[in-house]
Amino acid sequence: MVLDEIIAYKRKEIALRKRQTPLSEILKRASAWLPVHNLTAALRGKDVGLIAEIKRASPSKGRFAPELRADEAAEIYVRNGAAAISVLTDKRFFLGELGDLAAARRAVAGSGKPIPILRKDFILDPYQVAESRAFGADAVLLIVRALNNKELAGLSAEVAKWGMAALVEVYDVRDIERIAPLAPAIVGINHRNLSDFRTDLSSFGRLRRRLPGETIVLAASGVKTRADVARLAEQGANAVLVGEALVTAPDVGRKVRELVGRAAS
Repeated sequence: MVLDEIIAYKRKEIALRKRQTPLSEILKRASAWLPVHNLTAALRGKDVGLIAEIKRASPSKGRFAPELRADEAAEIYVRNGAAAISVLTDKRFFLGELGDLAAARRAVAGSGKPIPILRKDFILDPYQVAESRAFGADAVLLIVRALNNKELAGLSAEVAKWGMAALVEVYDVRDIERIAPLAPAIVGINHRNLSDFRTDLSSFGRLRRRLPGETIVLAASGVKTRADVARLAEQGANAVLVGEALVTAPDVGRKVRELVGRAAS
């Protein structure tokens, strides 16, 4: 399965990074980043918020935006109404890198807007949580399918310790049952099966109904148009996460405005 392959490689990568950059150095860098921009507040509103993603490739689609610059993309996203920015930092499978986080954070700082930045990767170790903060992330993705219950609880606590938000990603009912004791503030429903990368947007509605009403719930994978956003909003989505449809658009700014419901200009 693809997810198993990714996790096996990621554990080796984490071990290497720990040898290259000691935790003491990561903690020092992480403590220097202030303030944390609040992802929960950014997504809690009457409109469906857009988390616009910086993404160059994927295991299922290959390379589709290999020359994408994180700072330029972040500037366009902020200028056109994105509520938050997601940065894919996995290099082997998605052509991302940690430097993209810092580049996006500098672009946000230059805008003067408190736009939160999410690190999207396969987070398996507390080292990566501190590392995320060290490179400017305000939130991290925790994929339920990639973690056992002890790891999920421990990483959730580690994220909270840094004042960051955890976007807890689920795919099916079993995942939702596992996160119930944690009562996460933000849950992402991924329409893509990480075992075979097939996508099914119809899963959102039936899974949303199983989550508490006060939970901020976002829809991820396969969202391409304003019609998709409207349909998901009717089913209870507070936000959508969009990557490929943005970075491959002929006019990225216009595509952002379309998805957030701004008039085209």
